[in-house]
Amino acid sequence: MLRPASGIDLVADCEEAEVTVAVADSSGLCELLSNITVSRLVLIADDLRHAELLAAIEHGLIVLVPRGEVTTKTRLLQAISDACEGRGDLPAQQLGAVLQGMKQLQESTLGPRDLKLSGLSSREIEIFRLLADGLGTGEIAEKLMFSERTVKSVLHGLMSRLGLRNRAHAVAYALRHGLI
Repeated sequence: MLRPASGIDLVADCEEAEVTVAVADSSGLCELLSNITVSRLVLIADDLRHAELLAAIEHGLIVLVPRGEVTTKTRLLQAISDACEGRGDLPAQQLGAVLQGMKQLQESTLGPRDLKLSGLSSREIEIFRLLADGLGTGEIAEKLMFSERTVKSVLHGLMSRLGLRNRAHAVAYALRHGLI
C-alpha cells in the first residue's frame, strides 16, 4: 500500500526509519514487539489487552490504528504523518486505559516517593521555580528552610541526571518542559 506513496521512503532496517509501521495479528503481538525498539511506532492492531497496550507504548507506540480503519491508503498515510509530527493518536478506549494507568502510576508508585509524572520531586520543581526567579543558593535555602548544602546537592543531582550544564540551562529546561 505504501510503495507508490510520495514522501515515503521504505527502508529494510527499523533503526534507519523515522517511523516504523507494524501490523499485529491476534497471537503474535508480544513477539512482534520484542523485535521493535523505535521512537515512533504506528501499530495496526485490534483488541489490545491493557498489558499489550502498555508493552507497545514501552516499544515506542505513538499511533494505534484499528485494522478496520486501514482500508484506504489515506488513513495509513495520515497515521504515518501524525507519527512523524509527534502527534499521538489512540482510539478512545485505549486512551482512557492509558490515562487511568498514569493515574494509578502516580497514586501507587510516584506519589509515595514524592515524585510527579515529570519524574521530579516537589522539592526539585520548587528549586527550579526559585532559580527562574533569579534567587541564589543562599536565598533558595532560606526561602525553603534548607541548608545551602542541601540546595547545592539537589541542584547537582538535577543537573547531573538531566544533563544540564549550568543554572541558566536548568531554567531553560524547566521552561521548555512545562515544569515551571
